[in-house]
Amino acid sequence: MNLKGFEFRFIVGSQDLYGDETLRKVSEHAKIMADEFNADPTIPCTVVLEPTAITPQTIRRLFEEANAAENCAGIITWMHTFSPSKMWINGLNVNRKPLLHLHTQYNRDIPWSSIDMDFMNLNQSAHGDREHGHIHARMRLPRKVVAGFWKDGELRRKIGVWMRAAAARHEGHSSVVVRIGDNMREVAVTEGDKVEAQVKLGWQVNTWGVGDLAERYAQIKEHDAEHLVAEYSHHYDLPPSCQNPGPSRNTVIEQAKIELTLRGLLESEKAGAFTTTFQDLHGLPQLPGLACQNLMQHGYGFGAEGDWKQAMLVHSAKVMAHGLPGGVSFMEDYTYHFEPGKEASLGSHMLEICPSIASTRPKIEIHPLGIGGKADPARLIFDARPGPALLVTLIDLGDRFRMIINEIETIKIENEMPKLPVARALWKPAPSLSSAGEMWILAGGTHHSVYTDALTSDYFIDWAEMNGIECILIDNDANPVKLKDELRWNEAYWSGRR
Repeated sequence: MNLKGFEFRFIVGSQDLYGDETLRKVSEHAKIMADEFNADPTIPCTVVLEPTAITPQTIRRLFEEANAAENCAGIITWMHTFSPSKMWINGLNVNRKPLLHLHTQYNRDIPWSSIDMDFMNLNQSAHGDREHGHIHARMRLPRKVVAGFWKDGELRRKIGVWMRAAAARHEGHSSVVVRIGDNMREVAVTEGDKVEAQVKLGWQVNTWGVGDLAERYAQIKEHDAEHLVAEYSHHYDLPPSCQNPGPSRNTVIEQAKIELTLRGLLESEKAGAFTTTFQDLHGLPQLPGLACQNLMQHGYGFGAEGDWKQAMLVHSAKVMAHGLPGGVSFMEDYTYHFEPGKEASLGSHMLEICPSIASTRPKIEIHPLGIGGKADPARLIFDARPGPALLVTLIDLGDRFRMIINEIETIKIENEMPKLPVARALWKPAPSLSSAGEMWILAGGTHHSVYTDALTSDYFIDWAEMNGIECILIDNDANPVKLKDELRWNEAYWSGRR
């Protein structure tokens, strides 16, 4: 994954009343800013400076070119001088890219002793950006507004967050979710409107038969699987029984074959995510465990029980988090600890938790599963890193999609769990276990989610905004009474947008 491959067009506005010298200065300043943005690792993608926008024809052409550019993931606008906003209407009307309005100015300080009207005419973003912001509001356009001095670290961080969200959105519009078989029977939350998902989010959600997978599996060469097992040994701890020829090593080799099978299918379909369900994996000797975990480690999204919404959300989060410290994984809520003062929630899944969230080097082990009717599968075992994290889920309410975010604090697991040989995480949700549980359920949250300690809430809020979907945040300031009102207000608002 190369985030620098995503382009963001930087359109700087002015007008032709100020003369050539002023316009030359505008272009000069804009180039300096674009070059500094591109040199700053906080800005993860490529900023492409466009010619200064001074006429309606130029502005419309710049937006049309951005729409047509395959690698363009968004547009950043800034008014260095006053740029009459009626010039922007036709361009904004045709725009199909996420939009960030950068409200800044080239100079940091007012030159008190030398300021004159020439300086004022050139450096009047306080004037021009208000005119520009007005037309966005007048046209009811979704956009991100970031204000402050363009060299400040916090301003650049906000731009970087928005860029990563826009890159994930852009990636989603060319991604396929490969569903191996169908959803787990009778489960509600894994269902959803696949056509609306493609209309709204760009995701192509299609099904491949288990027979397609079994046929590919039969063609995997033993030496290719052995090579992958050798790669496993570089990243994970293998017990001696798995290092030497015998039944245990054969079990790990089977997982390598399954991973190669899945990877081949995903690559052939240019897919970003996939789903499985243990009710529908005929022709495979084991349920995919280590195979799914290692594929997630390499950036693929995954959803259990056919949950394609969380699978693609995992992949989107992987795109946003690329190059950042921390990880992203599929997660499932399992059981609570209600001891007073130590309330916490334990999350895990049978097999498929990504090692990117591990606190220590994961171990490959083989244990019975007790479900699915397959041979004992190899899986990675580890505890998640302590620290701030998020749970994020995407649900289909029938008339719209809703994202729900819960800020959590992952804590160290102090007690041994020798009879639970799976990857797991223990966390304290904000504002408390009971209140968070009430609000998650009031909002319709699922038992499946994206878990990440690489991203903060603002990444997902930006992503939801630019995709035009509802977003609910459960943090330390949230409470069930206020949330009920918010859900009622949202019902009226989103119903009016249908």
